[in-house]
Amino acid sequence: MGKQYQLKRLLRSENNFIIQYCSGRLFSLTKAIDSVRLFVFYIVAQMITFKRYIFRYLEERISLFKPAFLIFAFAFLIAINSCITKFIPEVSADQDLIVVEGIITDQPGQKIIKISTSTPLGERSNPKPLAGCNVTLSDDAGNYILLNEISNGIYATPSDFLAVVGRSYTLHLETNSNHHNKTYESTPVLMKPVPPIDSLYYEKVVLSRAFDGVPSAEGCQVYLNTHDPSNNCRYYRWEYEETWQFEIPYYVQNRKCWVSNNSPQINIKTSSSLSEDRVERMPMNFITNESDRLNIKYSILVNQYSLTEQEYSYWDKLKNTVEQVGSLYDIIPTSIPGNIKCLENPGENVLGYFSVSAVKSKRLFIDDRFRGMVNLYTLCENTSVGYNDSIPGLDITRWIIIWHPEPAPGYKVLTFSKGCADCTVRGTTVKPDFWPDDVK
Repeated sequence: MGKQYQLKRLLRSENNFIIQYCSGRLFSLTKAIDSVRLFVFYIVAQMITFKRYIFRYLEERISLFKPAFLIFAFAFLIAINSCITKFIPEVSADQDLIVVEGIITDQPGQKIIKISTSTPLGERSNPKPLAGCNVTLSDDAGNYILLNEISNGIYATPSDFLAVVGRSYTLHLETNSNHHNKTYESTPVLMKPVPPIDSLYYEKVVLSRAFDGVPSAEGCQVYLNTHDPSNNCRYYRWEYEETWQFEIPYYVQNRKCWVSNNSPQINIKTSSSLSEDRVERMPMNFITNESDRLNIKYSILVNQYSLTEQEYSYWDKLKNTVEQVGSLYDIIPTSIPGNIKCLENPGENVLGYFSVSAVKSKRLFIDDRFRGMVNLYTLCENTSVGYNDSIPGLDITRWIIIWHPEPAPGYKVLTFSKGCADCTVRGTTVKPDFWPDDVK
């Protein structure tokens, strides 16, 4: 009791700011702002050594708060005094699974096979390249091709290798002692012919309208049409590479650049249920107005592949896995069978698929004006300095984007984001070989 009495006496002393504030103003807190201040005081009081006694002090006067505010305060206190423990489910997951990625086509040039090992469930890291493997290709005509390891886990065919439509190809893989000296082999995969792409085109998509009904924001949907008169293909897959030019709206050194991205989604389609092997208005890519892809000029190169029914089934299951909102009980990639087996242990899970396909390509340029394009550079102009002032951290933490020498004494506008002053943060100043010269 003696310590409690001393504490109360300390709290009542005229030198104590907290008790002065509460005693002098507590009963006049009739506005929301005062309630908020009192609540902040309560939170601070919880953190100090005397929180038990201060809590009792506030408890006598807490009736000043409105019920809704009391509920909020209670919920907030519960939240900040709680802790969250990460839940990692106990699952039986194979460790160091072989992962195979690669496709053999009928086009000239090196073909790449990537071999790696998977990471355990819950780890945020990329697959680990598997170096030192012996990788070969064979076909049903008795030919064998040795692939060279050009970097860790990346194996390439000779540059003059050209697969032939109508032949079946098998991938052979032997690991070294770092991965148990095992032998893996794919099932033979037939290279089916693929028809050409009939058309690749786009349509504007109205995203919003003004009060008078005129479109105020537009996006762009790219479509593809194709058909096979022989009705032999039936199963299709597409990949694309998109490239666009963009410019920084300031007269800086690296102002004009190009950037390229590969398709992030799985694009597949089958005509097996149709009487005619025809695909029309296949959506390839939707381009939103939230990027700068459509500001100047945009290009998309689409590659069309022919698949076997087995490979189509693999891509279809993988597509469903990666595009659905996952849960603990959704299908996981290790349960999607590929076409590669371990000869010593046929029951071992092997991830990925060895693909063989003919390919046809088509490129589309989009040079059009779209409404409501978002300006990505509205927050670039952060501060200004005198024209002759020294600038600490210049070209390290801040960059000049506007020069105004006149009228004297002049000024400079600075940005804290390098991407506002140098387009190579996102792209390259080297114009692609396929880019037309008529673009500014």
